[in-house]
Amino acid sequence: MGLIRMTKYRTLLLATIGFNFSFLIWFSFAPFTGGMANEFGLTTAEIGILASSAIWMAPFGRMLTGWLSDKYGAPTIFAIVLAYVGLFSMASAFAQNYSVFFVARLIVATAGITFVIGIQHVAEWFEEENLGLAEGIYAGIGNAGAAGGALILPRVFGEGWSGPLFTTNWRAAFFYTGIVSIFLAVAYYTLGEAAKSEAKREATKSNTSFKDWLHTATRYGTVVLAIAYIMSFGLELSMNGWLATYYREAFNQDNLVVASTFAATFSVAAGLLRPIGGYMSDLLARKERNILPVFTGRYREQWTFVSLCLIVVTMFGMTLAGLSGVVMNAVIVGFLVGTACAFAEGAIFAQVPAMFPDDSGSVAGVVGGVGTVGGIVYPLVYSAPFLSSLHIGYSIVAASMIPFVLLAAWVFQPDVAAKANDHGFIGSAGGSNAPTSDD
Repeated sequence: MGLIRMTKYRTLLLATIGFNFSFLIWFSFAPFTGGMANEFGLTTAEIGILASSAIWMAPFGRMLTGWLSDKYGAPTIFAIVLAYVGLFSMASAFAQNYSVFFVARLIVATAGITFVIGIQHVAEWFEEENLGLAEGIYAGIGNAGAAGGALILPRVFGEGWSGPLFTTNWRAAFFYTGIVSIFLAVAYYTLGEAAKSEAKREATKSNTSFKDWLHTATRYGTVVLAIAYIMSFGLELSMNGWLATYYREAFNQDNLVVASTFAATFSVAAGLLRPIGGYMSDLLARKERNILPVFTGRYREQWTFVSLCLIVVTMFGMTLAGLSGVVMNAVIVGFLVGTACAFAEGAIFAQVPAMFPDDSGSVAGVVGGVGTVGGIVYPLVYSAPFLSSLHIGYSIVAASMIPFVLLAAWVFQPDVAAKANDHGFIGSAGGSNAPTSDD
């Protein structure tokens, strides 16, 4: 029992605040790449590696914390992550050697694993018919923390910063955000409650063996949603870490605040519009409305598929906008890419807890963990030295997504989708005989 009586809405608020700040501290380096590049002597390609490294720990970390949240409860695991992230963020502010700085920021970047902890926490409190909207609000406002970082941090910690302890703006930003992270860790641990009822908590805990995890991780539904998350959330991560650099380097925009503001338009769309993606999935499921007759009766799957196709189209458009040479064209299309990501992410995480109600943390960990791979790989494509311009990488990424869309089309077929939570690529159908939350 926490300090106050928790309700599903208070839980949603707590999780959203925690994740929003986690996203802010995760990408707090992005607005300051210019200053860090000057101090440590980094090339554009090396900045791309730094952006990619922010995701390296996420795949395994999300899988682990998703399972740990099912086993030990979200408040404990969320608090632990926020606490050590805060400590290492503060430590990175004092680093004088790039290797030490790189390692410290690599650990800070594990703030992104809090996503699956909050997904599990919200799923333990909300009913199935409202899960898409609730998870969309949580993840959407939470993801907007990246936009908050891009808009707020370079303004609070400007190039002329001269404050207590530091005269370098990015060092001050890392130190003070670390303090806030530790404060939030204490708040989450003291206020949070793991589930809406003891029965729900016990049902979730009973499905936490490795055998149960392996079963759910290899179901058709888990695998295809994880791959879809590569091309939606993985793409979002890559753009959050790259766009400020892209607008600065590709369009010769030297103003830090302006370049970061351009980048923030993507983050705003990808974050704040995500509840729409979840709500549309809920709405189509409740009204049993077909928008793609080829997937008749699979209402959530139809919306997910439309959103994935929109991502591919807008990414090709990003290259065309960049080649036009007009920065505002790229900003507008970047906003549309963020919108497509938001719709797909909301749709995907409306499906996860609805499909696996008593394994939401474990499945969210797999989907969220695998999905971050896009954030590792895509920045390396954007900044590849062999490309003729920084605009071409977006089309290469878009082309690589087409096989993912085709796999989704296969799994979303009504006869396959009907058993996608029970049949998988490894092992036989039928998992643990553990009781469900309704028993």
